[in-house]
Amino acid sequence: MTPSQSTCRTVPARNDPVEYARGVLDEIRWRSEEICDRTGRDAVQVMEVCGTHTMSFAQSGLRAMLPRTVRLLSGPGCPVCVTTAADVDRAVWFARRPDVTLVTFGDMLKVPGSRGSLSDARAAGADVRLAYSPADTLDLARLRPDREFVFLGVGFETTAPLVAATVLAAEREGIRNFSVFPLFKLVPPALRAILSRRDHHIDGLILPGHVSAIIGLEPYRFVAGEFGVPGVIAGFEPFDLLEGLLMLIRMRYAGSAAIKIQYTRGVPAEGNPAALRLLREFFQPAGAVWRAVGPIPDSGLAFRPEFEAFDAVSRFPGMPTADAPEPRGCLCGAILMGRALPADCPLFGKSCTPVSAVGPCMVSSEGACAAAYKYGWTEPGIWKKKQPAGCGS
Repeated sequence: MTPSQSTCRTVPARNDPVEYARGVLDEIRWRSEEICDRTGRDAVQVMEVCGTHTMSFAQSGLRAMLPRTVRLLSGPGCPVCVTTAADVDRAVWFARRPDVTLVTFGDMLKVPGSRGSLSDARAAGADVRLAYSPADTLDLARLRPDREFVFLGVGFETTAPLVAATVLAAEREGIRNFSVFPLFKLVPPALRAILSRRDHHIDGLILPGHVSAIIGLEPYRFVAGEFGVPGVIAGFEPFDLLEGLLMLIRMRYAGSAAIKIQYTRGVPAEGNPAALRLLREFFQPAGAVWRAVGPIPDSGLAFRPEFEAFDAVSRFPGMPTADAPEPRGCLCGAILMGRALPADCPLFGKSCTPVSAVGPCMVSSEGACAAAYKYGWTEPGIWKKKQPAGCGS
């Protein structure tokens, strides 16, 4: 089929969901096949940056429906997964202090450090509480003014404004027994680090919906402008994912690169001005270390000096600073960089399962390995053989 013949096809109207999905999948198939015919590559490689997208692709069955000429790679958009073993060790250090109650989101409880997890510390008597929001920590601090409460600040641009708002409330009320261990990460610098590798083989990015609802479209411009890689901010429903993927394939087919928004009902191009204002007021960019990936400049957030009283690191001197090794054989870092698939890992499904997780990609509910294990995603890997170039390379 020639390009002139194939472009005559049209996707059916969305009022018939089944035919619409078939039409989208059909267009993804023939466009990706033609791209690969043109380039001599075996697949168009698309990274779904967000862990929720990874889980949605697997849970909905879409991953299994895609043609062999489209390969999905997971990215670093799972905050639990990119928290280093050394930072887990530091969180455990806080939890073991007799004067501290550590408050955390549930996903962090079982993430292994080099000396065990927060769950292990809790079993040994540490006061570790679970929260649905940073504000829950403030509620606890109000009830126990005689005790220190530290919130474990793990998350991306989505979580940090909520923490800033909680700090603002604590400051206004004069609550002094509340602080935050800031481990926040920023998505765009991580994407720059991935795309700066000449052998990244990524043809397009499905960009995170939640993060983008805060930061908008502008911070991703460099992805297309500097690296020539198209990106689409997509929602989380199956149709969102299909449409986002089709938008990427169409751009790659046309040889163009831009940043577009599929998730227009949830993401304004300018982001959330109020949330961005809180980020600027309370935090400043700082270097951060991403688990099994390494240090990335300006990819984290630190409290501004005027809010240092709420920084648990400053408040409790003596926190350990030593690095911690990754578990032997764990490929979590390579998976987060789009350089391996869960089935490539020699531990996957053997010593590493949801019941006895070795790496954070299996612990987190948004982890690529957890999705692969739960939904039977075991397509052939790309780690043990020579890295294939993506179709746009």
